Amino acid sequence: MENIEVKAYGTEAAEAPLKPLNIQRRELTSKDVEIDILFCGVCHSDLHTARNDWGGSMYPVVPGHEIVGRITKVGSDVSKFKVGDMAAVGCMVDSCQTCASCAQDLEQYCENGFTGTYNGMDRHTGGHTFGGYSEKVVVDEHFVLTVPENLDPAAAAPLLCAGITTWSPLRHWKVQEGSTIAVVGLGGLGHMAIKLAKALGAHVTLFSRSPEKEKDALELGADAVVISTDPIQMTSVNRKFDLIIDTVPYVHDLNLYIPSLNINGTLVLVGFLGNVDPLLNTVPLILGRKSVAGSLIGGIAETQEMLDFCGKHQIVSEIEMIKIQDINEAYERMLKSDVRYRFVIDMASLKS
Repeated sequence: MENIEVKAYGTEAAEAPLKPLNIQRRELTSKDVEIDILFCGVCHSDLHTARNDWGGSMYPVVPGHEIVGRITKVGSDVSKFKVGDMAAVGCMVDSCQTCASCAQDLEQYCENGFTGTYNGMDRHTGGHTFGGYSEKVVVDEHFVLTVPENLDPAAAAPLLCAGITTWSPLRHWKVQEGSTIAVVGLGGLGHMAIKLAKALGAHVTLFSRSPEKEKDALELGADAVVISTDPIQMTSVNRKFDLIIDTVPYVHDLNLYIPSLNINGTLVLVGFLGNVDPLLNTVPLILGRKSVAGSLIGGIAETQEMLDFCGKHQIVSEIEMIKIQDINEAYERMLKSDVRYRFVIDMASLKS
């Protein structure tokens, strides 16, 4: 199988900055499409993988899993797409497609492990995958998504991770007209959770430690803001919420939010990976049949459903556009939460 050489931006070591690289993309198989990447969102996972914060990074690392572009080539057996289509790729580019999870359109829970868009094992070449900080990507059509043409393609890019990560729990816990939802944290994920829950008809509250976030949250569609460091405000929302989506990506006390769950309510974690600290107090869980759960991105069918919903309701992310040459500075700003609310790279800058 011949490879295609493309320009990219990535890093060859955890402590090294991202820089221009040349990488190899596989020649198209009969089921593949080639996408000319126009825009790529910047996710915290990109930074963590580049810097090997989670361990297991395979260098060189080329991050990027919020990809939007135009299809430039299609394999001989491709049926869903044609050259010129606006297409997207999210956090995964393959799975076994035979296990029980894949059979339920839950590729993100593939029992044999899904293939990450970057830092995954490519089932076709045996090498590892490279992400969207690059000119082109070659992906099996099953893992390619259609972007509604009425959406700004740059602002649509973060839907492929931040959007689907919050949409999947909203759908799984059947959020609808009249549901009461709270969101913990107003960042890339939190602002998408507010927009999507509001469009589903829910009453949406933001939990935040920062009073200065209130104005922005209300402009994004939140109905209320509760400052989580204020005991009086926290007591005022006891037993209020059907679902709390917790987007905070670092260790924090979950016990703070449990009293605000309804009977049968669920606190779902989408931001933090690791051990809970302090320990969960199970008393309110047992006495109120409350749950603490986790959720990971979404399957391909669910991601397409989310994109179609966003097209219908004109929902995109709030973004700041950058050039690829500014990515190292953007990472430092992202660590300080100095972005409203998602960086998106204009990949035309890679050609300059």
